[in-house]
Formats: sequence, C-alpha cells, structure tokens
Amino acid sequence: MKRRRPAPETYAEVVRKSNACGFARLLGMEVAEVADGCASVVMRADGMENVHGTVHGGAIFALADHAFGIAANLEGVDQMAISAHIHYFSPPAAGTVLEAVARRVSETEKTSVYVVDVYAGDRHVASFEGIGFKTGRVEG
Repeated sequence: MKRRRPAPETYAEVVRKSNACGFARLLGMEVAEVADGCASVVMRADGMENVHGTVHGGAIFALADHAFGIAANLEGVDQMAISAHIHYFSPPAAGTVLEAVARRVSETEKTSVYVVDVYAGDRHVASFEGIGFKTGRVEG
C-alpha cells in the first residue's frame, strides 16, 4: 500500500479542527502533540466524577476516542470508527489532568487500528483500541 505523506499544514488543520470541536471544547480537551500516526490529547477532569468520586469512565472513553480520531485522520483521508473498546485499570481522582496518547499499530487500504493509552501523570488509567474505516474522501 502506498502511503501519502501529509504536509505539515495538514497536521495543523487537523489540530485546529480538533481543538474547535464543540464536544472536545465542552469537555476541555486540547491537542498536545501530533506526529505520523500519533496524537496526544489532554483534559482536566473537573466536574467529571462518578458516584465514587473518581473520573467517570465515559469521560475517559471520550478522551481516548478523540485522540484516536485525531491520529486516524492526520493523513487527510477521512476515517470513521467502526469499533472501539476500552480496558480500565486504575480510576483517577476527579480534577486530575488526563493525557491520551494514540498510536497507529496496523493499517490496510480500507482500515486502521489504533491503540490509545490514557494516563494520569505516571499512572496508566486505561487502554483503548479503535478500528477506523477509511471513507475514501481525501482532504486538501
């Protein structure tokens, strides 16, 4: 499979769009870094606690899913999630700053697989796997 090398302005546009996303803004997510097939997104989990006083699993999933979407769309070929699952390891306290680090682990002409690890400082909070489907539309 021939890979198209994205221009730096493609990365900048993906970051701009991702930071402007209404849902991401609602949850306070911000892109920290992008590279080939990788993305890092941070979020302060204020007001996102569950009944146990830890960060709600839905907030952690949303952060991981957002990082997955950014990493999967860096090359300018639209992708949508067709499958995602998460394993929770260690519940962080509410108000903690979380970081989701996404990286591509596999790719074909039509699909891609990404792993996203979520951290609270040095503590591994969750691991997410997302499968993307390439719609074929190329931006730019």
